[in-house]
Amino acid sequence: MKASFGVAVAAIVFSGQLLASQCGAVLGHSMQQLNTRETVDLCSEFKGKTLLVVNTASRCGFTPQFDALQQLYQNYREQGLVVLGFPSNDFRQEHSDEARTAEVCYLDYGVEFPMFSTTPVRGRNANPVFRALIDKSGEQPSWNFNKYLVSADEQTVLHFGSRVSPTDPAFVAELEKLLASGG
Repeated sequence: MKASFGVAVAAIVFSGQLLASQCGAVLGHSMQQLNTRETVDLCSEFKGKTLLVVNTASRCGFTPQFDALQQLYQNYREQGLVVLGFPSNDFRQEHSDEARTAEVCYLDYGVEFPMFSTTPVRGRNANPVFRALIDKSGEQPSWNFNKYLVSADEQTVLHFGSRVSPTDPAFVAELEKLLASGG
């Protein structure tokens, strides 16, 4: 009985390692949703999707970019795009109350794409998703609303600064290239 229990535990651990290895450094994490206690396993939810990951802030001059991000999500989600928003107070422009942040995102701007809890996105305290994005792109957010386009296989990560609008033709062209290549 004892030996078979050990084999069963080893099989569970081994299968867990297989599951974890299915996603790379960007999606290999679980993150808490904005203003909830629920977490999302990024790998199981978004594996195989082209990602647009954005560090956001509710009280920033770039906050109106939520409208364009939502429009991109609506226009391209059937083609495999997922927009992931990560509120951050790294630049001191996010509300300290997540309920207020959620109100800005969901009520003021009608955001329907996944938003996560407020978290650091720079330096050694950056959440693991942003650490991976920074490692892969060589660029950390210099302000709010930096954008990272990530191929479905997580091999390509393209960085765009805050001033690049989600509707910028060059940005949209890069997005469409990733979507067309299946990644």
